[in-house]
Amino acid sequence: MRDMAEKEIWPGLNAPGEAERLRAAQAAARAPAPARTRFTNNHIHTIYSFSPYSPTAAVWKAVRAGLCTAGLMDHDTIGGAREFLAAGRLFALPVTVGLECRANMAGTPFGGRRTNNPDQTGVSYVALHGVPHNCFDAVAAFMAPYAAARERRNRDMVPRLNALLPEALRLDYDREIRPLSQADAGGSVTERHILYALSRKILEDKDPVGVVERALRLPLGAAQRDALADARQPYRDYDLLGVLKASLVERFYLPAGEECPPVETLAAFCRTHRIVLAYPYLGDVRGSATGDKKDQNFEDEYLDELMAALPSLGFAAVTYMPSRNTARQLARVQALCRQHGLFEISGEDINQPRQGFVCEKLADPAFAHLYEAAWALIGHEARTTEGLDDGLLAADTGDLDRRVAALSAHARALFDKTTA
Repeated sequence: MRDMAEKEIWPGLNAPGEAERLRAAQAAARAPAPARTRFTNNHIHTIYSFSPYSPTAAVWKAVRAGLCTAGLMDHDTIGGAREFLAAGRLFALPVTVGLECRANMAGTPFGGRRTNNPDQTGVSYVALHGVPHNCFDAVAAFMAPYAAARERRNRDMVPRLNALLPEALRLDYDREIRPLSQADAGGSVTERHILYALSRKILEDKDPVGVVERALRLPLGAAQRDALADARQPYRDYDLLGVLKASLVERFYLPAGEECPPVETLAAFCRTHRIVLAYPYLGDVRGSATGDKKDQNFEDEYLDELMAALPSLGFAAVTYMPSRNTARQLARVQALCRQHGLFEISGEDINQPRQGFVCEKLADPAFAHLYEAAWALIGHEARTTEGLDDGLLAADTGDLDRRVAALSAHARALFDKTTA
């Protein structure tokens, strides 16, 4: 994936090795940068799960976008965290680190329901925010058996996909899919890697539109057809990936099972290690912001019940993407967070190159508190890394608003000290 639109990335920031990437960052950090804004983003994926950006390149893109803070959020892995933090120091950008995984909701009122997962009922996406920096090895060890189970399921899905494909498009997992990932460096392999390998293979054909429409029998809109037909268009591999994810996954998908820790197990781990467990609100989708989700109903029908239950399930926060939802949906989520004492976090799901790192909706005064929340996450990481219990999960430091204000001020003071 590192060959995609490299002209947009400072040379070397997407190099194969971490040391080389960080050396390139030292040079890139000397270049003039845009002024910092009040925009933040706490949901940036990297090559350690699926993204066109290494952790170093992701931080550079955040700087170029004028973000004042940035947050790592890879799937099933914390493998890119140390590089993300190092790049943040080089670019003088305050950053926070976390990961995203799926949790088994069996035994809860949501075990048989569709929450925020387009592919499966009874399994929810969850986000682990504000991971203390001395807990990375513990997180990696906790996730290791689940990552191994995901690897087995990936392998089992490829023959199912191949059965849908003409022989010329069939994929070999070890030769064509796994090498697109950072699996050997502690990263994860996702369904997107499988489909990205297929995208690359389709684009080797002189008529990729014909392959998609006739060989795979997937419908294309006029804009999609034009984008895939233009060989000079630098994003068409990702554009095709979006088409395949929206239309093909359900035909070869195997339900996630062993790779999803029970939500109570995950919540207990997060409490022990002072990690902020957040529920990512998706909301009913009408026109996917990223182009890879079908119109579909999720939690909105029973959101009051879900939000009321989150604290008892071990969740301390809700994370949401303002560009994905309507004003009415967002107002409802915010009101329920206040009602149930849930910390609010925002971030734009960055995993493909057409996405901007800035969510313009955050300029709305209704979201001003999310700026403070991003700084509070950084303060939480700093305090808990020191071994202190006065982070966002502390029970004896006053109400949530006061805690957020104190941690936000602490983070800004630390940043001012390191940049003085």
